[in-house]
Amino acid sequence: MDKALLSKTAAAMVAKGRGVLAADESSGTCEKRFTSVGVECTEDTRRTYRNLLFSAPGVEQYLSGVILFDETARQKAPDGSLVPQYLAKKWILPGIKVDKGVANIPFTAEEKVTEGLDGLQKRMKEYFDLGCRFAKWRAVITIGEGIPTHTCLYANAHALARYAAICQEASIVPMIEPEVLLDGDHTVERSEEVHEEALRATYAAMAAYKVSVEHLILKTSMVVSGKDNPRQAGVDEVAERTVRVLKRTVPAAQPGIVFLSGGQSDEAATAHLNAMAAMKGLPWPLTFSYSRALQNAALKTWRGQAGNVAAAQKAFHHRAYMNGLASQGKWRADLEKQAA
Repeated sequence: MDKALLSKTAAAMVAKGRGVLAADESSGTCEKRFTSVGVECTEDTRRTYRNLLFSAPGVEQYLSGVILFDETARQKAPDGSLVPQYLAKKWILPGIKVDKGVANIPFTAEEKVTEGLDGLQKRMKEYFDLGCRFAKWRAVITIGEGIPTHTCLYANAHALARYAAICQEASIVPMIEPEVLLDGDHTVERSEEVHEEALRATYAAMAAYKVSVEHLILKTSMVVSGKDNPRQAGVDEVAERTVRVLKRTVPAAQPGIVFLSGGQSDEAATAHLNAMAAMKGLPWPLTFSYSRALQNAALKTWRGQAGNVAAAQKAFHHRAYMNGLASQGKWRADLEKQAA
């Protein structure tokens, strides 16, 4: 465990005005997104599209890191080098998704636990040798009638903690992602309760497994209303509730927090981040780790056509720029009118 390297990596991940691109979609998720714009999902089209993002001119000003899928970490970048080396040359940290997806927890209402711990120590060494300096593990928490249960929260918290300990042992910064889904008709008040419960369980498990919070990054969802609830909390309320939960549960010693967009619209994710980052007295920097909220415009512009690459890169750059501003509390809605 190289604490100096871990500290350097964690600090770089949450550097001022920069955030993390989540480009770690599985092949199945990619297929859904590609189908929506009429693109066949193959290894070649996935490589072409992701290289479009990675090579966008100037995007390194706003990206501190990229979470890669295993396939992508082994592919060639536009200059012929492996993708992790290509990103590192642009001063963008290469990261890697290491979980293996979710499975049902027995004797629950199909609540999920994330798998992938078997063989993880060996895989971590391989990823370190490939150049990856941080990793990500996603847990899924659903709000519904009688759920989440203690069983679900406990199982996912301990999986996250075991994963984080293995990462740190390999000198790779763990990004932990206990995502509370916005699916459902729950109130924003219930969302706040569940976020607090999930984070309390997660950090209790981190302590039990002796995970160093000084070398840990939290990737969290925001406290928003269920997407089917008729009362959608406004930007300021979301920001207030989210920061309140984080202050109650996340140690001040942690280097920083990144947010997932979790199905929010591009602009909503940016506005919520901006409202939180503008708050005074935060004990840690806040920034983004978005997938769809960074990529939507680029994917819809590209549509698999080589002639659309430059326009798609411009759209991607614009979204990265908007969120770079939001991470500093400097975003304004009128800036969105600047067509990408």
